[in-house]
Formats: sequence, C-alpha cells, structure tokens
Amino acid sequence: MPSTDGGGTSETTRYALLFAAGTTLGSAIAFGAAYGLARYYSQQLEAPGGAAGATARSRPRAKTASKPPKSQLQANDAAVFNSAHAQSRAAVHDRDPNAPRAAAAAFGMEGYGGGSQTSMDLDACYTDDSRRVTAEQSGADQGRSNGRNDTSAATRSNLMAVSALAGVLQRQGTPAVGAPPQLLGHLTPVHSGSHLSGANGHHSQSTPVTANVGKPMSYAMSPATPATTAGHSPMSAYAPNSAARTTPAGGGGSGNANGNSGSGDARGHSQVSHTSVHYLAHSAGMQIPNMVEVDASKKAIAVAEAADMADFSRVITPESTMNYETEEVCSMMNEMLEMRKRWLFKDQMQPAMRYMEAEATVPSQLEPNPMSYRPIAASSHTYSMVEGVMEVSCPDGEVIRAPGTSYEFFTDMHKILRYSALGPVKSFAHHRLMLLEQKFNLHVMLNADKEFLAQKAAPHRDFYNVRKVDTHIHHSACMHQKHLLRFIKSKLRKEPDEVVIYRDGKYLTLREVFESLNLTSYDLNVDTLDMHADKTLFHRFDKFNLKYNPCGQSRLREIFIKQDNVIHGRFLAELTKEVFEDYEASKYQHAELRISIYGRKAMEWDILAAWVVSNNVYSDNNVWLIQIPRLYNIYKDTGVVENFQTMLDNIFEPLFEVTKDPSSHPQLHVMLSQVVGFDMVDDESKPERRPTKHSPIPAEWNSKHNCAYSYYAFYIYANLYTLNKFRESRGLNTFAFRPHAGEAGDIDHLVSAFVLCENIAHGINLRKSPCLQYLYYVAQIGLCMSPLSNNSLFLDYHRNPFPTFFARGLSVSLSTDDPLQIHLTKEPLVEEYSVAAQVWKLSSTDLCEIARMGVLHSGFPHACKKHWVHSDYWKSGPDGNNIHKTNVPNLRLRFRYETYMGELMLLMHGLHNWNVRQALKGARE
Repeated sequence: MPSTDGGGTSETTRYALLFAAGTTLGSAIAFGAAYGLARYYSQQLEAPGGAAGATARSRPRAKTASKPPKSQLQANDAAVFNSAHAQSRAAVHDRDPNAPRAAAAAFGMEGYGGGSQTSMDLDACYTDDSRRVTAEQSGADQGRSNGRNDTSAATRSNLMAVSALAGVLQRQGTPAVGAPPQLLGHLTPVHSGSHLSGANGHHSQSTPVTANVGKPMSYAMSPATPATTAGHSPMSAYAPNSAARTTPAGGGGSGNANGNSGSGDARGHSQVSHTSVHYLAHSAGMQIPNMVEVDASKKAIAVAEAADMADFSRVITPESTMNYETEEVCSMMNEMLEMRKRWLFKDQMQPAMRYMEAEATVPSQLEPNPMSYRPIAASSHTYSMVEGVMEVSCPDGEVIRAPGTSYEFFTDMHKILRYSALGPVKSFAHHRLMLLEQKFNLHVMLNADKEFLAQKAAPHRDFYNVRKVDTHIHHSACMHQKHLLRFIKSKLRKEPDEVVIYRDGKYLTLREVFESLNLTSYDLNVDTLDMHADKTLFHRFDKFNLKYNPCGQSRLREIFIKQDNVIHGRFLAELTKEVFEDYEASKYQHAELRISIYGRKAMEWDILAAWVVSNNVYSDNNVWLIQIPRLYNIYKDTGVVENFQTMLDNIFEPLFEVTKDPSSHPQLHVMLSQVVGFDMVDDESKPERRPTKHSPIPAEWNSKHNCAYSYYAFYIYANLYTLNKFRESRGLNTFAFRPHAGEAGDIDHLVSAFVLCENIAHGINLRKSPCLQYLYYVAQIGLCMSPLSNNSLFLDYHRNPFPTFFARGLSVSLSTDDPLQIHLTKEPLVEEYSVAAQVWKLSSTDLCEIARMGVLHSGFPHACKKHWVHSDYWKSGPDGNNIHKTNVPNLRLRFRYETYMGELMLLMHGLHNWNVRQALKGARE
C-alpha cells in the first residue's frame, strides 16, 4: 500500500498525476505547469504536519494525521486569500510587476516565482509561445529546499502566475476576482468533483473553504476520467488548452479500494473572473456587452442551484498557437469593436444601476394612467440644425452633439468594409464560427437530456406560458387575413352609411365605395381580399407592397389601414384594439408594433399622436416603434420636399420642440412615452451608390435620386443620438435605433448597423460575410429574424441562416414581420415558432431560449423584464436567468456564457500579443 503523508496524499499519487497530466497536455509549458502544480499540492499538505522545506520522502509514514480545527483552517485560508487578493488586484490596476510574485509568496509559492529570476512586467513577457522569451528570463530557479532546477525560465514565469491563481482556487474554490488577467490568457477552467472520498473514509484533499461562497467549486486539470490511485482525488487547478475533451461539470466521484469512481454530490461551476475580463477589455478599449461584475459568493450560490438541476458535460477544445497573422486579425477585430463603442448611444442609467427598482408584471403597474398628460416645465435649452444634425445648447454652456461627423462615420464604415474583405480576417472569422457551431452541436449531444430534465423539474412553466415578444411586426399588417375580412364585413353590415373617403370631388359612404367596386359583403372572402404573399412575390418587393391594398384597391387601404383619413383612423383604431385583445387573451404574447412617420410634413407627428391618444390605443402587451420609410426620391418627384434636409426637419424638429416644452405638443408628449425605438424601412435590394466621406450634406442633396442606406442611417441616428441626450437630461425616456438591415442589398447596410444599432430586423445577409457575422456575435447585436417573411421575398426557408446563427451563439429572436401577408392562424408568433421547430427540429430548450432573447431585444420596461426573465436579467449566463420564469435551463446559458467568454479571451490574448510585438518592433527601430 503506498505511503500516505500527514495531508492524506502519497508520493506515488503525486508522480502518477504528474505522468498522466504531462502526457495528456503534450507541450513543454503545459507539462511544466502541471508539474509545478503537483509540487504545490504536496507542499500545501506538508504545512500542518512537518517543518517548512521537508519533502515527502523524508517524512515518516502514517495512516492518519491530526488536522487543525475547521474554524482555524477557515480563518487561516481567509486571511491568506485576502492578502493574495489585494496583491493580485494591485497587479491588475496598478500594473505592478512585483505584485503577482507577492501574491504567489502569500501562498508559499516563492520557489516558482522568485529565486534568481529578474523582476519583469508580466505584460511585457506574456505570449502564447513559451519559446519567445527575453534575455531577462534566462535565470535559473533553485525551487524549494530540494534544490531542483526542474523547469526553464519561461515555464517558471508562467508557473508563478498559475500557482498564485491555483492557490486561490485550491483554498477558496472560486476564481480569484481581480487576479492578473495575464494569468488567464491560455487557461480554460473545467469542472470536476470537489469531494472525492478515499477507501479509508476521509477526504484525500483538504476541503475547499465555503465560508465566503455558497458551495465549493473545483477545477480539474486532468481529462474527464483521470487515472487516480485508490483513495486520492486529482489536484484542482486550471487546465491549459492542450487537448479536446469533455468534462462532467456537476458530478464528483467517490473512489473505492479498486480506484473506480462513481457519482458524487460535488457542485461546480467554472468561469473567467468578471474583473479580469473587464480589465482586459478596458486595456484594449473594447466594450463587452451585457457584462457586470458581481459578488463571487452570490454567483457561486446561483451556480450551485443550477447544478442541482442536472450535471453538465462541458466542451473543451484546443487552441492552436497564435501566429503573426492571427494576432494582427485580433487587433483589427478590436479596432472595429472600438469604432462601435465610439458611436453607440448608451443610457446613463444602465439596468445594473437600477437593480433596486421593483418588478412589474405589466407596464401599467408603473404608469396607471398612460394616456394622461402631466405638465412639465419648459427648459431654456436651444437647438439648431448644423449640416443635417441637430445640436443642443444647454443652460450651463454645454453643447450636445453627435459623437462624430459624417466624414468620420463614412471613414470608419469604409475601414470596416476594407478589413472585412481581407483574406486572413475572413479565414479567422470562418474558423471561429465553425468551431462555435460544432461546440454547440456537441453540447446538445451531451446535455440535451439533462436540459429536458431541468425543464421538467420547473413547475408550471413551459413554452406556452413563457413571455414571447414579437420584436418585428408592422402595425398595418398586424392582423391575420380572416380577422381583417371579418372586420370589413362587420363594418359594411353595421355602418354602411358612414362617410369614409373623399374621392373625385365628393364624399363617399362605405356602401357607395363597395358599390363602385361592384362588391357586396357576400362576395368578400380571403381570396377576394388577395392580400396573402404567394410565389409571384419572390424578389418583387414592389408587388409585395401592393398586397397591403385589400382587393387590390388603394381606397380600401386608406379606409381600413390608415390613421390619416376622413374618419381620423377610427376603423384602424378599433381593429388595432381587437388585435390587442387577442394579445391580452394569450397573456404571454407581446408585440412591438411599427407605425410610420414619412417626413413629408411636420404635422404628421401631431396627427399620429392624436390618433393614439384620442382613440386610447394602448395595451400592456404592446409598445410602439416609429418606422421611417426611405422614400425621399418619391417626395422629391412629387414636389413635397425640396431637399433631404427638409425631410429631416419634418421628422426631428417636432421631437426637439416637445422635449424642450411638452406643452407645445401635449398629445405627442404622451405618445412618445410609449415609443421605444426608431426603425428605417424600404426595399434594400434597390441599387444604390455607396456614399463616401465627401458626400454632400443634406441641405445640398436636392437630386432626384434617393439617398443610400448608410446615408439615411447616419443622419437619422445622429439626430436621434442628440435627441436622446437631450431627453435624458430632461428625465424623459430615450429611443433605440433598430432598423431593417441585411434583408437584401449591399453588405454596407450591415456595417452601418453594426456601428450604430442595438439590434436589427432580418440580418440574413450576414451569411455572406464571416467577419461581420463574427463581429455581430462578439458585440451580441440582436437579430430579429422572420424566416417565413424571408421565404416569401428573398430567401427560401431551408436556406435561411437562422438555425446556424442560433447554434453559433448570435443573439437571435423570431418575429412575424407581416402576419397579414404571411401567416394563416390567430397566433402568428406561435405559428412562426411552430414552423421553425418542425423544419429545424428545435427542442423545447431552443424555443424557450429564443423567446427569452426576444424579451431581452424588446423595449419593454426594465421592471417588466425583471419580472419576466430574472431580477438580474442584465447579467450574463445563469446569473441572469430564472428557469421558473423563462423555462431555459441554466445549463444552456452556462454553456453560452463560457463559450462567449472564451472568444473574448482569445481576442484579448491576440490583441495583447500584437501590442507586445509592435512595442518590441518599435523599440528595435
């Protein structure tokens, strides 16, 4: 029987572990790291039972050994952790090169980080290839009292860093919040059991301290089922990315006399420290969406609760050594993300800052009288249009401007287009996207049954009663055909003598209109309406727009589907309320109806606001978006506008007026409180000339030709940015920019949207650009996709990239677009989910995850999202999910989170290496 020391381990175990881990890792630096951690493991166990510096060989053999009281161990470990925590934070924030060594010394790891090695900044020497070392790293390390010179200087430098982190993990069972980010660049956390009992009935390693965490967390260095001696568990540490494998994350193992392992009750969750990743991103100027630093103990509790549902088989893949080309691509990716960070508007009060606000089941709980006007004093701000963009002068002298000029925007846009066309960039993005897709497929193979069991364990909740938001639906087509047919017949029967239109110099009643069309109520049916999209509309957006005319008659469209008519949109208001009643009857279905402002005249805003407020068109299940059709050329041909500047004035001047003085447009002020965003719509497939940085300003654009998509996008967004800043200073709600983009047309539409938008409608053209697709993934830009609508217009259903985007981790949701033309049932959103589930074989977990993302994409109030998703819904991964509300297993979101963090770490690693390479190149020159 192998000898055991006072800590419960043996010489044989240490070297068996060394051999198994070393052969698996397969590289010199990883082998050195594993060996160094093995030494650390044995030395940590020496401390209670022997003098410092004694080796396992010189110590007497004993079957048992006395241990200090548990409370004393916890106190000692807490003190050591706090000391190392402070030192590692100093390394991150103060850039102190000696702080990591001090942290290592605090854990008794002087032999791996000190010795004769010259002090250096880890930032300067950290690369992914241990062979690239400086002359300062060539000193020899004598180690501890045994005097072994067992590793190269480059390996020792990494071992020192790894050891400091491993000490925190070993003692606390949680990632070291604030640990130097350089320690995490090539390390991937994995799961393993943390409580492994030996044949003698006691733990073969010291139990992780749980005073500051909910439940212990552990990290396995060896593969999924490491070879261990009977009664001993593998050492806990980070595992370098050296072999593709899967590791059970939630299950531990109880050994027996034969060395076999069974199932245990260990709770484990691995992740990269929020602080470390935030520091890496901050040092590179990169924005990480949807990431919040949280307390480690709270995170551990949440993760332990998720682990109670099912075990988690984690997918780990190897990362190849970066070369010059890959590092340069990472630098370009970061530069493009930095451009987005510069332009994108962010509310001052982010959700994380509003965590104390109470939840609300529906929006009316926040505002019981949404249609009532509450006077607000006028401000002394002044505003003026400068080269097509509004500028606001504040009373304190500050000037609110857009984040840049059109010259700067088009320069950035063309740079992104140039980067995305480079061969190395496309190859890198394609490789990463394919790897993300295969990771998801492997995750589903390993964990689908566990996810289903977790859903079954969640009472009451299923797909039908989770919140679903139709994030892309047009108001004029929000009803299905049968609904509109019944409504028209009802009005023709009940109100035939209502004067509804003025045509040919006289007013006509509803009966007279149908008599002029030679139609009766009996003649009408769905086929007569002829509003359903058919195969003749493929790639014919012009014919698709004609389908908005019932029976092919524009006068019927004006009567029933317009709010600016003789009856002031009464029929449309009643029809909209009936649609709202259907939403409310289902309870769990919500919509974001898009309604048009054309920019032909400034009074359009007052007409629309009067229609909404006077008819009380409101529902807790709906919020409004304003869509702006790109129809300047039509208005110019008809003489409605003089130039593009006139159109911008008609759209934005009333908004700035009502923001300055709500009493100037009281009904508009009330309506805007229910508007959450702006859309930009029209046929993207129309040919256009890509704008340049030398394009004329709007006041000079008096050509009969329409402006390009990106030209519209910049000037609408720039004015919206200034308006949002103005409204924010007044304590009013702000608006997101969420245009149609990537349904068809040129790729520069998606580039403009990447720089300016929070989420977009469609985005199917991302399949043509691996670089942009990867950028949309990293930035987690929402894609509100409508596969059935695309099937009618631009892309066959079986070719739609939605399932691919979903598997790769892009932020996608399902929406209906135009139920009047596309769908056949009373619940078009459920129909969209149903077809997708059948064609692409989506599981219940998939459907619920898509529904959850739809809620996050939407503009519904913060308090409602807290009630519908999680009280901390803005957090990434399982911390932002409550399975009892969303029916999404935490296993799925844990996989998404860890995969996403891995991509961020890869980009930061490549950027760091590139910066070091460039600094060394500059120094040589």
